[in-house]
Amino acid sequence: MRKFLVIGCGSIGTRHIVNLLALGAGEIVAYDIRPDRRDAVRANHGIAVVDTLEEGWAANPDVAVIASDSNTHVELALQALRRGCHLFIEKPLSHSLDGVDRLVRTAAEAQRVVLVGCNLRFNPGLIHVKALIGAGAVGRVAAARAETGQYLPDWHPEQDYRTEYSASRERGGGVLLDSATHEIDYLRWMLGDVVRVSCFHGHLSHLRTDTEDTAAILLRFASGAIGEVHVDYVQRVFSRSLHVIGDEGTIRWDHDASEVRWYTAATQRWQRFENPPGWQRNQSFVDEMAHFVRCIAGEEQPAQDLVAAADLLAIALAAREGGDSAGIETHWQRDRRRASGG
Repeated sequence: MRKFLVIGCGSIGTRHIVNLLALGAGEIVAYDIRPDRRDAVRANHGIAVVDTLEEGWAANPDVAVIASDSNTHVELALQALRRGCHLFIEKPLSHSLDGVDRLVRTAAEAQRVVLVGCNLRFNPGLIHVKALIGAGAVGRVAAARAETGQYLPDWHPEQDYRTEYSASRERGGGVLLDSATHEIDYLRWMLGDVVRVSCFHGHLSHLRTDTEDTAAILLRFASGAIGEVHVDYVQRVFSRSLHVIGDEGTIRWDHDASEVRWYTAATQRWQRFENPPGWQRNQSFVDEMAHFVRCIAGEEQPAQDLVAAADLLAIALAAREGGDSAGIETHWQRDRRRASGG
């Protein structure tokens, strides 16, 4: 039985606690900097809760689940690796690239399993889209358009959004790191590496944040395909969708409808895939955590390891710069250049 230290007991940290309990993954110890969150976990989930991080490390965990503010991720991950822990880190990997290369090297030297949150890779609709693309169902992909948006105060209506990390640039909030990383990640998962990125973004609503609340991102993939990503904190009705355009057909995924529809020139008709009956959003988080547990056991490889997460962060930060970042070099590009002797 492994011992998990969950650092951060906000909505996502609490979700991970509940799912780890449901999976019977091992003993759980929880910590949060906020006393009210510690009290809520004590009252509701019947697990050990510590009042200081030092007490958490003293419990000798095998695994650390880092679900705190993004600007704390790198330092907490380094602390965990020094103590021999495997790591689950919520996305985004950090709020900046400071210390990220050191973290990548340290994790490799420690030979610990690291998974960075990517629960949309466990959505059955997106899994089906990736399978269709891989099978050549719509031919060569020329473009893809992904979008998501939801009014920020509705994310966690029981909390004041102005006090949450999403509203704070310093803590790692803003749509480009908070939301767009999901869309960029699954597009890279389906279409391959990004070689160029540009973006328009801004604070365009009445929301009381110091972050961008709306963004439009353009991506160029190594294949030549073009990606468009729209994200916002403004839409009053939650929306998430994907449109893939190939030279032999098109694919449309609708999160709310829980379906994928695709049209091919060969059949000249639409076909349809639906999520399994009764499937709920939390299942993607359960499946993600079950995957992580299997990775620790050596049965699978992380769906998004540190190198992939570092590249994703570099792309999101380049988008935040707001201009054409032709000079961006991800780990993938760096390795390819070195292999070619450049």
